[in-house]
Amino acid sequence: MSTVSIIGNGNMAKAIGGVAAAGGSAVEYLGREGGTVNGEVVVFAVPYPEVDAVIATYGSALAGKVVVDITNPVDFATFDGLAVPADSSAAAVIAAKLPEATVLKAFNTNFGATLVSGTVGEETTTVLIAGDDDAAKAALAGIVTAGGLNAVDAGSLKRARELESLGFLQITLAAAERVSWTAGFALVA
Repeated sequence: MSTVSIIGNGNMAKAIGGVAAAGGSAVEYLGREGGTVNGEVVVFAVPYPEVDAVIATYGSALAGKVVVDITNPVDFATFDGLAVPADSSAAAVIAAKLPEATVLKAFNTNFGATLVSGTVGEETTTVLIAGDDDAAKAALAGIVTAGGLNAVDAGSLKRARELESLGFLQITLAAAERVSWTAGFALVA
């Protein structure tokens, strides 16, 4: 049994925590103001603009941990692109700031409602996971699948850029009311 620390308390934090708890993991929720990080897996369930503050608060406590970045770095000023360089990703920025942690990208292509329901349409919700550490990806996949969802290895951390683009597309579709916030992309094998 693993412990998952979730920094944040919004819908995504609660949805991810519910998946982890359903699979038998202990879950702790931490505020942005600080606290003891007990989890081997730490989820950044905050908006991208708050990531620097989270790193400033928890930075050294994250050494040796698996840090899961769920953010979509949407440029909220224009709502017409991502707020990271075209050849990078939020996950890569976080990894550069936390060199002693193992950073994964996951959950950013899922809406909270699909994590809670466990389905996208008639398909089981799939969590895409990108990262450079196979053992860390397998550990997160184990938490996800134990919680009743599917997990797919999406490749190296370089794939985070594509995952963030997919997440951004999904957000813009929902914001424009072309799909609902309970919808999502399904992966059919």
